[in-house]
Amino acid sequence: MINLRTADEMNVVGRGGAIIAGLLAELDTRVAPGVSTEELDSLCDEYIVSHEGAVPAFKGLYGFPGSVCTSVNEEVVHGIPSATRVLRDGDIASIDVGVKFDGWCSDSAWTFRVGEVSDDVQRLLDVTERSLWAAIEASVPGNHVGDIGAAVMRTVAGTSFGIIKDLVGHGVGRDVHEEPQVPNHGRAGHGPLLREGMILAIEPMLSAGSPDIRTLDDGWTVVTADRTTSAHFEHTVAITAEGPRVLTATGAPVHAGSGVPNGA
Repeated sequence: MINLRTADEMNVVGRGGAIIAGLLAELDTRVAPGVSTEELDSLCDEYIVSHEGAVPAFKGLYGFPGSVCTSVNEEVVHGIPSATRVLRDGDIASIDVGVKFDGWCSDSAWTFRVGEVSDDVQRLLDVTERSLWAAIEASVPGNHVGDIGAAVMRTVAGTSFGIIKDLVGHGVGRDVHEEPQVPNHGRAGHGPLLREGMILAIEPMLSAGSPDIRTLDDGWTVVTADRTTSAHFEHTVAITAEGPRVLTATGAPVHAGSGVPNGA
C-alpha cells in the first residue's frame, strides 16, 4: 500500500531530514585521507543522538551492524563501517544516513571526495548528482514513478556510465522502506501515479563500468561486479501541489546541484 501523508507529517519527516542535512554538511569537512569508516560511523551516531527524539534508523535494521552505511569506491551500498577500512587520497565514499525522529523516518546519501580525485571520477560524481536533481524535478503530482527513472536515464544518456538497475529507491514514512519501489530506469507515464502526500527516497546509483552488482560474503556490502567505481546520491522528497519538497536538504531549491550536501 502506498501511504499518503499530511503536511504536518511531512514537516516531522523534514525535521529528521534537517538533522541528516546538518550531518552531511559536517561530514563534508570530516571525510579525509587517514580516517576510518568506523570513525565516521561513530561521528554520525553521536551527531544523530545529540538531537532529542532522533535515533539512527539503520542501526539494527534487518540486523545491520552500523549506524550508517559507508561504501567506498566500488562499493555501491550497504558498506559496513570498519576500523580497518581507512580512506585514502583519491577515494570516494558514499555515506548513507537514516534518521528516525519522533517515529518518522528520513533517508539521504551523499558521495564525498576523499582528497583529490581523478577527472573521470569527478565526472561520475557530477552526472550521478545531476541525475538525482533531474529525478526530483520529475516528482510532481500527475507524473508516474516511471517518469523518475526516465529522468535518470535521460541524464545518463550519452555517457559511458552504467545505471545500476538492481537497486531501487522507495517510499519513506513510519518505516525506512515503504511502497512504492522507485527504480532508476523507467518509461515516462508508466508505474504508480505520483500523488500529493507521497514521500519518496530517490537515489540514483551509477557505475563507471558495468551496471551489474554482487553482494560480498559479509551479506551486506554490494559492489560493482567489475569492481569499477560507483557513486550514490539520495534525498527524501515529498510530493506536494507546489512541486517536489526536498526534506533532507535544508532550504534547498529543487534544482540545486552545487555539490554541497544540503544544497545550499
